[in-house]
Amino acid sequence: MDYMPGTASLIEEIDKKQQVVLRDGRILIGYLRSVDQFANLVLNQTVERIHVGKLYGDIPLGFFVVRGENVVLLGEIDTENEEPKGCTRVSMEKIKEEQKREKKEKAEQQKSKLNAMRQRGLLNATERSPYAHLDDGF
Repeated sequence: MDYMPGTASLIEEIDKKQQVVLRDGRILIGYLRSVDQFANLVLNQTVERIHVGKLYGDIPLGFFVVRGENVVLLGEIDTENEEPKGCTRVSMEKIKEEQKREKKEKAEQQKSKLNAMRQRGLLNATERSPYAHLDDGF
């Protein structure tokens, strides 16, 4: 097989099950149906896979268009070994609940760090923190 430059090499991946990691950290799994010169992707039977600890769940999305600049990684899925090893599959509702809980815990940790920085004088009252969205106005 000859080397094809740029996104042309993705043509070989059409109609195969792919995992796509996006810039915001989301993981999409679906069948690649189309690709263009900007690496924009069209996925079919797409699910968003969410991992929280040893739990994971899939949220069905159907057809999904991904702008090429948001793709960090694209790789073919082995359909025989698709399930993550050492993880337990849970319902869509359960994984969303766990994800929300995890985000809340992380926000609380960041808030505690911010308060500790203020107490130690590492943050001025007038200085805007990178964690200002977690701040309650202390």
